[in-house]
Amino acid sequence: MLLTTEKLTRVYGGVVAINNINFEAKEGLITGLIGPNGAGKTTLFNNMTGLDTPTSGKVFFNGKDITGKKANEICRLGIARTFQNIRLFKDMSVLENVMIGRHFKVGEEKGRFMQAIKSYLFMKNEEREIYNKAMDYLRFFDLEGFANDDAKSLPYGHQRELEIARAMATEPKLLFLDEPAAGMNPQETDHLMETIARIRSLGVSVVLIEHDMKLVMNICDEITVLNFGTKIASGTLVISLIPPRFFSNFSHSFLIWITSFLGRTSNVPSSAIVSIAFNLAILDWMVLKFVSIPPNHLSFT
Repeated sequence: MLLTTEKLTRVYGGVVAINNINFEAKEGLITGLIGPNGAGKTTLFNNMTGLDTPTSGKVFFNGKDITGKKANEICRLGIARTFQNIRLFKDMSVLENVMIGRHFKVGEEKGRFMQAIKSYLFMKNEEREIYNKAMDYLRFFDLEGFANDDAKSLPYGHQRELEIARAMATEPKLLFLDEPAAGMNPQETDHLMETIARIRSLGVSVVLIEHDMKLVMNICDEITVLNFGTKIASGTLVISLIPPRFFSNFSHSFLIWITSFLGRTSNVPSSAIVSIAFNLAILDWMVLKFVSIPPNHLSFT
């Protein structure tokens, strides 16, 4: 197992944001983390990546306890992430943003302090290496044509990709993506799905938070469902039983609601949740077929 948590809990005053979460991310897989707003998904991300410290519980990466480590220390171990709200250096160039992500990888075996007192020529070689690697990642994301443009001038979809490129420049083993498709149009989302699949082909495991169920059902190998800070379901059964085309936003929202309601009233086995999801998918298909309402126009509140 690449990353696991054991009974991870984060309490803010009297609010239990996540409660006894046992989460797994397997090597070579794309793992989806879904649930309604306020379910604790980003809090879980923050406590696994060093932006927050859990109240109790443990986080293990490659068998090593990383609980409470700082974000920069966790990044050096091989975990990178993006954010729900884009966090680029917007007044710097596209190339410079990726170079920043790459910078700590150069000369790390000798130590940055010793590098700083080396000759000017050596530093020039280091900067050249950073530049070349950054350009490689821009080419991977088809952003090389924007290398000298300010990050803030990029279209929204390209800004999302630039943030992922900066994270990839750290050469992670595990990449966390927090709602990468948020705000994207369908064409940009389709391109993002292809990009995430290409990232996985490089040997990078991925964990993503997402509300776009078309994206989740098409690329995720496993799914974990959170609600009210508690894990209510996880595994691959839902993915294998239900074709992605049967899912709309209605299905996702209602599935989360009904399973969380049952989970609070009794101990619902995974087989029951799968049965609910499967029957909901059939109902959803009938609505789409006979009422002719596009999936993205269906919602549940």
